[in-house]
Amino acid sequence: MNLRVPAIRHDDCDELAALCKAGGDPLRLNVLRALANDSFGVLELARIFAIGQSGMSHHLKVLAQAELVATRREGNAIFYRRALPHLDVFGGQLHSALLDEVDTLSLPADVQARIAEVHGQRAAASQDFFTRTAEKFPAQQDLIASLTQYRDSVLSLLDALGFGADATALEVGPGDGSFLPELARRFKRVIALDNSPAMLELARLACERQALSNVELHQADALEAVGECADCVVLNMVLHHLAAPADAMKHLAGLVKAGGSLLITELCSHNQSWAREACGDLWLGFEQDDLARWAAAAGLLPGESLYIGLRNGFQIQVRQFQRPAGDTHHR
Repeated sequence: MNLRVPAIRHDDCDELAALCKAGGDPLRLNVLRALANDSFGVLELARIFAIGQSGMSHHLKVLAQAELVATRREGNAIFYRRALPHLDVFGGQLHSALLDEVDTLSLPADVQARIAEVHGQRAAASQDFFTRTAEKFPAQQDLIASLTQYRDSVLSLLDALGFGADATALEVGPGDGSFLPELARRFKRVIALDNSPAMLELARLACERQALSNVELHQADALEAVGECADCVVLNMVLHHLAAPADAMKHLAGLVKAGGSLLITELCSHNQSWAREACGDLWLGFEQDDLARWAAAAGLLPGESLYIGLRNGFQIQVRQFQRPAGDTHHR
């Protein structure tokens, strides 16, 4: 007896096969896990997973063919990140389910250690840049966006939040301290953290000139523990200098009091790779969805958003995220 084989759309079948093939290798699954909230170049990934560059390039090609990773060229380097699933297209549900399962995995300890090494090298490079160029800080800021170009927008959002007379602010990466007087006028107590002694000295001098008696300066990394929480945590043009921005947002969100806010001023994603060398940028801005996704993962709710277009082609996003008033899970 002859059986008729049902017709199969080979284009759809090929898409599902590519997804299944991409997910059929333990190393590729771990690469997807490592890219959950980060972006790495092929050389970094080869180092993280202790394989040759050609081998890693092969695995990345398979993941790219399945549209599980997206690429972004920055100068001569190509960086890989996880592609978000589109549930309304064929294969989207399988894509989403695969990533959901991947996120339950724990990376091997040696892989985690090498990721930490890569982050450490990024952080050291950033700190070295600011140590060497602290005296030129205002001029370097002016290459992209000076504080004067976004100060009023940040302050209008800050004032609209209506913090109480006893509120505390925490500014991460105060730079030369130019924004500290604004915070000191609006908050009873202000804490400023910077991992660069040279930049912290500039902030100290600014506080002396302004006679700011309610500002405390501490040398600390954004991912280091801080002894207390604040009503408002502020990052002005800092996130693109951090080695692991998603991890930093998660940590800093934990320092926001219940009902408080995380206020971020940051560059939107751009392709002007000269900013890496000229301004010490580790990241060429961020997609709006990235910040929202990282904030949500940290238990914060989206608030107000402002966008400022600059004449040099850059765009700034001013974003406010809030910890629910009844949330007692902050640090």
